[in-house]
Amino acid sequence: MKTLLTGGKIYDGTGTDAFIGDILIDDEKIVAVAPHLEEEADRVIDLGGLSISSGFFDAHSHNDWFGIKKEPLKYFEPFIRQGITSFITGNCGLSAVGFEPDSPYVDKVGGGLFGYRGDTTGIYPDAGSFFAAIDRNTPCNLALIIGHCTARTSVAGWEHRPLTEAERRRMLALMEKGLQEGACGLSLGMMYEPGRFTSVAETRDVALLAEKYDRPLTIHPRAESAVSMDYPLLGRAHILRALDELKEMSRGTHMKLQYSHAIFVGRNTFKYRDEVHRILDEMKAAGIDAQFDIYNELVGVSVITVILPAWYQALSPEDKRKPWNKWRFAVLAWASIQLLGFGWKDIVIAYVGEGNEKYEGKTVYQIAKETGRSCIDTYLDLCEMSDFKGRVNMGPYSTPDIISWQSKRDDVLYMTDAWVEEHGVQNPAIYDGFPKFIRASLRGEGDTLPRTIRKMTGGVADRFSIPLRGYLKPGYFADLTVFDEKEMASATPDQEKAFGIRRVFINGKEVLSGDTLDTEALKTSGQAMRSR
Repeated sequence: MKTLLTGGKIYDGTGTDAFIGDILIDDEKIVAVAPHLEEEADRVIDLGGLSISSGFFDAHSHNDWFGIKKEPLKYFEPFIRQGITSFITGNCGLSAVGFEPDSPYVDKVGGGLFGYRGDTTGIYPDAGSFFAAIDRNTPCNLALIIGHCTARTSVAGWEHRPLTEAERRRMLALMEKGLQEGACGLSLGMMYEPGRFTSVAETRDVALLAEKYDRPLTIHPRAESAVSMDYPLLGRAHILRALDELKEMSRGTHMKLQYSHAIFVGRNTFKYRDEVHRILDEMKAAGIDAQFDIYNELVGVSVITVILPAWYQALSPEDKRKPWNKWRFAVLAWASIQLLGFGWKDIVIAYVGEGNEKYEGKTVYQIAKETGRSCIDTYLDLCEMSDFKGRVNMGPYSTPDIISWQSKRDDVLYMTDAWVEEHGVQNPAIYDGFPKFIRASLRGEGDTLPRTIRKMTGGVADRFSIPLRGYLKPGYFADLTVFDEKEMASATPDQEKAFGIRRVFINGKEVLSGDTLDTEALKTSGQAMRSR
């Protein structure tokens, strides 16, 4: 079926200025893009000057875990409504694939945030089986990164120790198999189990593997704050120590290093923004292809244990409640709060288990006041209440000024780092993360609009070597997003809904028109995106 879209303001994904023109698509591919097309078509859509680009590409996602759901649409609907058609999944070391099918630790894959639970269509230990399962069987297009945490969990669980040589070889073989089967990169999650137990030598093995296949290594660093629980409190800021670690890991290579979610957790961390980018620039000067990605939010989502030090998490349940260990953690927490400019008032409980909904949307400080307990005891109670698997929304992770400044750099990509949760408070980025980047551009608070569109389309496809995506060019897949610049410029964001998106096509199928989703088309609209 041929569809002709006429009179659109075309942003082709290259970063060059838009032009008024027409686009002809035939089934799942773009046939022609030109200022004026005289073509016969089964359907003609007059865009009337609305803007059109390639479908938005979420550069940092965890939706591999949701693409394998039996009923995946509800997990993708809010993203489609904000114009997103494609995802780079498997970030932060926590991919849904990359493990041995007979591993005794499959239940630990996902690092506590995710896992094979609920109504999945199956269990997919490798990239090949994952791609076969989701291709034309999920709403959106999914590319896949292989996570180090997943592969390490497969061979050694969450044991806090170096790997044996045999375990090391098995772990790297799992990751390499994924790259050979079309994965678009590797990922490290150095703030999650078991990634936080790794040495520079182990992460360097992963970096060299990524370099061998010329694929990005996306990295959730060990710390994104002035202080954390994974380094000694005194001395160099932890966000900088974490970057020092990445610099050492990649020394002498020409790898593609993708610094994940460049955030600055806590008010006392904001001052390190220039130093963070100076170190990234030093890496580039040394031959490392270093880039980063950001979301347009001031808060982020994490596991409830994100502020618990590794030594405390390794204790038995009995030892966790011993006065000495509680006192030791309390002292560290107090010192961290003072040094970080971030405290119990900034940790909002998103979910701590069914039956505990009364705590959702409240800060640890509020709950402590209501229950008459200390903040430390309240926090540990909430951790135990959720079996140390709860979820929190935390902030501030950034400021509007920092987001504006970072969004204009040449080496940045845009993303959401968000997913739809079954229960509790949602991450606000699921609703309007990408429209907010466009809004900022139109209001003079972000990059130019052609460059903004590139950073959410062609720039992502290029970075992760995704063929025939990200551009409005003949022969490319017909992923299209139509948006209204006037509406976006004047919209009020953060209303738990998208704004300014008029139409969305995925592989030639119109899946969103106005506010109406084509739920039937969305059952088969998405495709597997294998890296070339």
